[in-house]
Amino acid sequence: MQYFIVDDDTASRKMLSKIITEGELGVVIGEAESGVKSLPLIHSTNPDFVLIDLLMPELDGIETMEQLRTQGFQGQFIMISQIVNKEMVGEAYGKGVEFFIHKPINRVEVQSILKKMVEQSRLKNSLLAIRESLAHIGSTTVLPKKQTIKECVFSLLNELGIISEPGSKDMVLMMEFLMNRKETGSQLPSLKDLYEAVASSYKTDDKDIKKECKSIEQRIRRTILTAVTNFASLGTMDYMNPKFEYFAPRYFEFEEIRRRMKEIDENTNEPTKVKINIKKFLQVLYLDTAEKYNQP
Repeated sequence: MQYFIVDDDTASRKMLSKIITEGELGVVIGEAESGVKSLPLIHSTNPDFVLIDLLMPELDGIETMEQLRTQGFQGQFIMISQIVNKEMVGEAYGKGVEFFIHKPINRVEVQSILKKMVEQSRLKNSLLAIRESLAHIGSTTVLPKKQTIKECVFSLLNELGIISEPGSKDMVLMMEFLMNRKETGSQLPSLKDLYEAVASSYKTDDKDIKKECKSIEQRIRRTILTAVTNFASLGTMDYMNPKFEYFAPRYFEFEEIRRRMKEIDENTNEPTKVKINIKKFLQVLYLDTAEKYNQP
């Protein structure tokens, strides 16, 4: 993947470039110290991702994004911000920003966000390639392609920001198991039954089923914890964001989201342990998957 960094702070540009290079996340193909100077450079290099500072002289990050979009740039944006102004953050999301990187820059946060962006980009490109291939197959009258169960789940996990997490594969297999089962109804089987169904699909020996079930539970718990942190971070920046309003109270224990938001606001060094309700998360994921899959 190719990156372009726009930031009026030289130290921030160097740090981001170093994190990308040392983490083998891609190649930094250009830098600019202002939005005005970045416009011709970005159009000439056409990077996959633009990391852009929110506050800059002449053209701020949002204004630079608008000009690039108007001029036909199709890449993705990651905003860099030192302040938390909910109105500006909300505007940035509305203009197409995928994620925010907070200042002072944290290596772990940057690597985590960029890995998610790369995974999402690859998934989108793969789905696009599949659809384009299928468009050339069959009769001259091509009906709209119905999404597979896997595609429906991927779409939701992408919205939750956990598509590249280890437990996402387990969740996909669970949803496929639930959607293909003969019994109908919205209620899930026990978590034990779900874990065993996924463990069995891995062709695990019977004697290792119990051990694999424990591993599945741990992967899913860690993945949901990542989603909690994602939405708590989003909520602290933009409480009225439509994605936050939809997902946060449906998929999680909202009190846990609020507690984590408070800890982020207070920059707590040792956050409290988050209570994870796996059953609730999977129940809602199943209902949303079924709704997406059954759409005409």
